[in-house]
Amino acid sequence: MWDYLFFIVLPYVAATLFIVVSIYRYVTDRFSYSSLSSQLLESDELFYGVVPWHIGIIGALTGHLIGFLFPKEVLWFNGVPVRLYILETTGLLFGLLALIGIVALMWRRIRMPRIRAVTSTIDTVVLVLLFVQVVLGVYTALFYRWGSSWYAASAVPYLRSLFLFQPDVEMIKPLPHIVKTHIINAFVLIAIFPFSRLVHMVSLPIEYLWRPYQVVIWNWDRKKIRGQYSRSKAQVKEESGESSIGTASISR
Repeated sequence: MWDYLFFIVLPYVAATLFIVVSIYRYVTDRFSYSSLSSQLLESDELFYGVVPWHIGIIGALTGHLIGFLFPKEVLWFNGVPVRLYILETTGLLFGLLALIGIVALMWRRIRMPRIRAVTSTIDTVVLVLLFVQVVLGVYTALFYRWGSSWYAASAVPYLRSLFLFQPDVEMIKPLPHIVKTHIINAFVLIAIFPFSRLVHMVSLPIEYLWRPYQVVIWNWDRKKIRGQYSRSKAQVKEESGESSIGTASISR
């Protein structure tokens, strides 16, 4: 009963919400297809959170995608122990980077009142779910070794059966509860994806390829404000010479 609910019903509900709501939101409120960056409010801690997070999560997702697309090749690659160790270690490093990044981003929103003031409920839910997902992934990598092999041998056939609309949960029934929770949490993230700022991940600015250039018209004197005008090298040398003369005369 629970396997049917979590591994057959939930995936299709999540996929339906992902597609339908994402399209509806893009059509009705295209401006909301943004990450709504809070960098203007604070940038230092954002940098130390975003960089490891993006490197870690992109690396981890890429590994999952490769395993999904080429399971036989992954199993062949893991046939040599040294290569298996390298692949497992690489995956763990990406997971740890993602964990460091998500912890830094959560701490930033908790610690800073200005960031906390612009944090919505869905932002908090997404951060918590991402944190849980990364923790489960790192825990699996540490205590259920050779995950790349059993992922390709057990989880991939199940996921492919979903794409073929012939769901088969028999392959994942023997998996540990931690791994099953990791899979369920992934479906929950997919379900809430279109309701959050994560939608910016699927927004590709291809319109910039054919959009006309923007014309910028200055309505203030750039020569008087912030020195926003180009100066030749001769002007720079002349000004430097005047400054040195003035300094010398003052020292006398």
